[in-house]
Amino acid sequence: MVIVFLANGCEEIEALTQIDVLRRGGVEVKGVSITSEKVIKGSRNIDFLADTTIFDIDFEEVEMVILPGGLIGRDNLLKSKEVVAVCKKFNEIGKYVAAICASPSVLGESGILQGKKATCYPGFESQLKGADIIEGENVVIDGNIITSRGPATAMEFALEIVKILKGEDVYKEVKAGLLF
Repeated sequence: MVIVFLANGCEEIEALTQIDVLRRGGVEVKGVSITSEKVIKGSRNIDFLADTTIFDIDFEEVEMVILPGGLIGRDNLLKSKEVVAVCKKFNEIGKYVAAICASPSVLGESGILQGKKATCYPGFESQLKGADIIEGENVVIDGNIITSRGPATAMEFALEIVKILKGEDVYKEVKAGLLF
């Protein structure tokens, strides 16, 4: 299972595109609120509903976590002790940790990007502590760490995750179906 952490202030495109595209690829994915509330207010004031909350997830069953961006959403992810702890643990044991837009900075601030290649939304590079910053790439994959730049790269990011989890054939099928 893959989970997309949902925080108030998250970038709707980055959060919901991941869930949509991964489901199209046959990946079991859940939108997971980082609080006890399932209603999320996105960065553009769009309300949407999480599938469950962080307190109801058995992380032993999760193979990847995804952190959408959005400045306020990123701040809320970084403030969440549970989110940071899960990301650190996943990195330590080699499970996938993916982040887009401003949220790779959550990984940088948590020491997860040490010695890893990464990208982010322009202006957050200084917060990717320890990372080898790759500019001009929409999606950067370095081992178990996957990062991307922002709203316009959300679909490419999601498709690359489908490729990692389901293989080239499913990736090509979903990509073609989306007219990407």
